[in-house]
Amino acid sequence: MPGGICVFVSASTICFPEANFADSCQQLTDLEYDRVELWLSESSPQLSASQIASDPDRFIAMYRETTRLTPVAFCCDDDISPEVFAGLSKAAKLLQVTQITVPSSAIGTPFNAEIDRLRSLTSIANQDGIRVSIKTQTGQLTEDPETAVELCGSVDGLGLTLDPSYYLIRQNPVTSFERFAPHVYHVHLRDSTAQELQVQVGLGEIDYSRLIAQLEREGYNRALSVELIPSLTDSESRMLEMRKLRMLLDSLL
Repeated sequence: MPGGICVFVSASTICFPEANFADSCQQLTDLEYDRVELWLSESSPQLSASQIASDPDRFIAMYRETTRLTPVAFCCDDDISPEVFAGLSKAAKLLQVTQITVPSSAIGTPFNAEIDRLRSLTSIANQDGIRVSIKTQTGQLTEDPETAVELCGSVDGLGLTLDPSYYLIRQNPVTSFERFAPHVYHVHLRDSTAQELQVQVGLGEIDYSRLIAQLEREGYNRALSVELIPSLTDSESRMLEMRKLRMLLDSLL
């Protein structure tokens, strides 16, 4: 890419929700991914934010014994308290992970209350040099594109984890992301249509080339992270789909 911009492909451990962390990493290695996003959920058999935050040094030792994959981001599936987030941010710094995704609050949450919550998290993360972003997702405040951008404008240092699939299946689909691009810190990808959140790679309507070009114009130099939705993932075709999407994205970079 021009200007020395370096976008790279990673994959989330959420793609193997039934596996433990070590097995998930091994499957990503087998698929020739070299970078990983760590999915954190209190109900996951893999890792949780509270587990990592309780002893960051122990987690770092475990990680380095488990895999040689380069970690690029943490993604929290659950709401996270400032206390737990502080421990998670410390672990991210020790592991040289610079990106943490948190969910935005549910639709109906007062805007000012959400701003206060997110300011608290970004203030903690800033001390460790970590970027915080909120995922664009149905059912959350970021479901509305205007609200997502407004939140970023209201909280200094806050960015978006752009998931274009959720904006494609809206009643009024969003297919151009130029106005989002300046705020994007991270990207989650799968193939989707306006009717189905996840379809086989090549059968969807996500314009990866256009998305990458729009991000490139803003100097984006971070991950495009493959994230298959567990409830919509066919275990028999999962490996093939992940390999196809990695190869497709690699061909565009």
